[in-house]
Amino acid sequence: MNTAPLYDDIAQAAPGGAACWVETADGVRLRVAFWGKGEKGTVLIFPGRTEFIEKYGRTTQDFANRGYATAVIDWRGQGLSDRLAPNRKLGHVEHFTDFQLDVDAMVNLLKTKGLPEPYYLCAHSMGGTIGLRSLQNGLAVKRSVFSAPMWGLTIDPVWRPLVQAMAAGSKTVGLGQEFAPGTGPLNYLQSHDFEDNSLTSSQDSWDYLVGLVNVHPGLEIGGPSIQWLYEALTETKELAGIAAPEHELLCLIGSDEKVVDRRDVLAYMEKWPNGQVGIVTGARHEILMETPEIRKRAHDMMDAFFSG
Repeated sequence: MNTAPLYDDIAQAAPGGAACWVETADGVRLRVAFWGKGEKGTVLIFPGRTEFIEKYGRTTQDFANRGYATAVIDWRGQGLSDRLAPNRKLGHVEHFTDFQLDVDAMVNLLKTKGLPEPYYLCAHSMGGTIGLRSLQNGLAVKRSVFSAPMWGLTIDPVWRPLVQAMAAGSKTVGLGQEFAPGTGPLNYLQSHDFEDNSLTSSQDSWDYLVGLVNVHPGLEIGGPSIQWLYEALTETKELAGIAAPEHELLCLIGSDEKVVDRRDVLAYMEKWPNGQVGIVTGARHEILMETPEIRKRAHDMMDAFFSG
């Protein structure tokens, strides 16, 4: 394990953070950061697609204020972890299940570093896909919160089989590492303005996120690959057909969510025996990066749930 860069100054993170390089079982180098002081335990943060550790700087401080240590990972193909395609702007993965190797490496590091237990999970968007698979695999966390989990892409269910077939066909003829149709190398934060964004209703949070990308270019990625699209459709379809794990879960979703498919999220939560849904009024996709008032409500709900 070697020390890795951590731009916690611009991230406005909790004090005392550190980052390490870790290697997965299949030889991919990842960056994992942790903030180790917390009498209530450690929250494992599973970020979404395109995201990187520093994006959760303010979130680490919000958790620290409530007594939790935190750990955040750059998934393979994102942030400062190894990119998996020659085009560094391409959001690419060979198999969605490969992310479970990243989870294993992250948990092993936290145990080596002695971060306080119990562990809790906070999984956002694509991190919710990875997190659900991890829970099915027996991830040892006491309770979990999923924020706008990607349990379905915003593609009309009628068209999903056709889109999946097209993605599979493109992959077969060697186009798997091309950008998915309608996407390109620019990150969402670079290609949109605050007025037309679906992530947050907070101008301050939007400016903060844009600033992270501008100050440290190279942390961000652009659109997904055709291979990623195929894998995401395959993984979400398979997970939807599996019974929910015996695990206590709080699923938060914004009243103004437009990125993930709310129908898929609510449908899956209906069959989760120990699950509950929290609708966060006024929130868009990035519930943890919303206005201070919305963030406080969300963290109050998470703290009460973790402590219950």
